[in-house]
Amino acid sequence: MTPAKLSICIATYNRGKFIGETLDSILGQLVPSVELIVVDGASPDNTSEVMAQYLLRHPEIRYYREQLNSGVDGDYDKAVSYATGEYCWLMTDDDLLKPDAISRVLELIDGTLDLVIVNAEVRSADFSKILRQKLLRFSGDKEYGAGDSEKFFSDVASCLSFIGCVVIKRDLWLMRDRSSYYGTLFVHVGVIFQHPPIARVRVIADPLIIIRYGNAMWSARGFEIWLFKWPRLIWSFDDFSDRAKVLVCPREPWERIDKLILYRAMGAYALADYHNLFAGGAYGLSRVMPFVIATIPVFMANFFVSLHCVLVHRKASITIYDLARSQHATWVSRLAARILNA
Repeated sequence: MTPAKLSICIATYNRGKFIGETLDSILGQLVPSVELIVVDGASPDNTSEVMAQYLLRHPEIRYYREQLNSGVDGDYDKAVSYATGEYCWLMTDDDLLKPDAISRVLELIDGTLDLVIVNAEVRSADFSKILRQKLLRFSGDKEYGAGDSEKFFSDVASCLSFIGCVVIKRDLWLMRDRSSYYGTLFVHVGVIFQHPPIARVRVIADPLIIIRYGNAMWSARGFEIWLFKWPRLIWSFDDFSDRAKVLVCPREPWERIDKLILYRAMGAYALADYHNLFAGGAYGLSRVMPFVIATIPVFMANFFVSLHCVLVHRKASITIYDLARSQHATWVSRLAARILNA
């Protein structure tokens, strides 16, 4: 059998409700040079039953149900190891490919590129509203060479928290360190930005993916992930200057009062998080403000942050969407979501 040019690699867990729609967006675009791999990290829901139905109709899908869950990092690494393609597209399990997305990528992966970054459109969880037309606000495709690694990092790293953007040469993935990044939730970021920098990169400006925003498995851990784990990873890369890293995220975003209040307003930060993440750390007087914010009534924080977005920050459609979907949403956040995301 001729090896595939492109392997679409999906790691999934507890997505029986969503993965069918994702597969439907992919299967109609498959051609003989493209394979589809799904690694199921021992999902306890009905994912295996859903996949069984798809395998009956589409035996070309290569489905691997693991006996143990290895975490999202380990399962994506397994998916790449199972692949035969020259390139691997690390696709997500609840988002959609836009029409002709695969053909667009196939046009580019001629063996000379090490990495292709695909842009995405961000929509509400039911896909009914566009929250952001482009994850990467590029007007045209961009290329980065051997001397552009710092520019690539500062331009693109902030959007690479979304793994579905990544199309990477399989041999390059396998020759780089992955295990050190297990548990970060962003193994692909570790692979891309570890030393030595990747030399040949192309960024596609047109969105080829539709992101189902607000459906991430880790949403409940958002405070820990975005204020601690993600910045810790970004600031661990020695090849890039502090100036470039700041453009991606602050080193200690938990010190920003606005961030703490926002997570409190969404109900994602509480006293339990304070005791878990601050109380035992060497934060000194910096612990005082996080403690105070953790005690603010959530509905009050939600009300005032929503009001601020309406009056001052009307372009914050994703923030308003988060506030309105919170179980602590107020009439202000719901009204703002209807007005600003209409």
